[in-house]
Amino acid sequence: MILLVTAPFFEEELERLRRFGDVAYRPWKANGRAHTAEELIAMLHETGAQGLIVEHDPVPAEVFAVDSLQWVGVCRGTPSNVDVAAATRHGVPVFRTPARNAQAVAEYVIGEVIAMLRHIPESRAWLRERRWTDSSHASYLQFRGSELSGKTIGLVGLGGVGRRLAALLRPFGCRIQYFDPHLEASPDPGYAPVALEELFATSDIVSVHLPVTKETQGMIDGRLLGLMKKDAIFVNSARAAVVERTALLAALKERSIAGAIVDVYYAEPPDERDYELVDLPNVQATPHLAGNTFEVDRYHARMMLDALSEWLQRAVGTELLYNPEALARLRGRPEAGGSLV
Repeated sequence: MILLVTAPFFEEELERLRRFGDVAYRPWKANGRAHTAEELIAMLHETGAQGLIVEHDPVPAEVFAVDSLQWVGVCRGTPSNVDVAAATRHGVPVFRTPARNAQAVAEYVIGEVIAMLRHIPESRAWLRERRWTDSSHASYLQFRGSELSGKTIGLVGLGGVGRRLAALLRPFGCRIQYFDPHLEASPDPGYAPVALEELFATSDIVSVHLPVTKETQGMIDGRLLGLMKKDAIFVNSARAAVVERTALLAALKERSIAGAIVDVYYAEPPDERDYELVDLPNVQATPHLAGNTFEVDRYHARMMLDALSEWLQRAVGTELLYNPEALARLRGRPEAGGSLV
């Protein structure tokens, strides 16, 4: 079997892949940008690859017209860069790596929330600007903050990232409440399921962990933001499209909430309206880096290897298979007899 890999892999994981077949490694990061569909098609024809493992590269319908392609692995929680409907029509299974960056995002949220509660960014700027010119107590009086301990945290979405964040918050003595209509029961007796309106009205910190779907797009609107406490913090490290930008801008400008931590934008690179949000004094903004750590590359590679090992050995679906409907019209049977373990 030949595998075309454009997702970032460490050498150790590439060696595991090579035990099964030939690997053409063309990481997108070497370009400084995602490969185009035309480039992917050219590489598939050049290599004759049966398997394709991507991260950020778009995989539209025309890629599935390449006859050799038998399966696609996407090193992301949701394969939003892949035309999954086209893959299913062609009988091409699509695998994914949910919660690959759960630890990274959870650590980011906690770090940024603590920084905002303790006024760390503005106090650091104050110090570097040589503004400590009065008494030795000036900083003590000006930048006294709050502790994370004892706060009520509202998680909008309790999937892999939300659960990891909740677990890391436990030692801080935080009260965890969540809204997730897809969960029939709480995964932990210490986490309280609440209505969305109650979550916004009673949480000290609201953190969003939602994918973009028809149901979630623009779900967090002015009505919900208007329910928040005046001293509450809003955090979005998931997707910008789930929040109405105009409503969030209004809440921050009017100071109806204390502040926001924002890592995702409606346009990337940001447009002028995004920068209007970034430039507000009560916003801590970062350039979409919450889930970006060196360790994430290793997590997604190992998850993908485990999923494909099971698939290639037994030709059955795994829990990481995103489109099980493709099994009914499978284009090509995986070559048996090998192991990626």
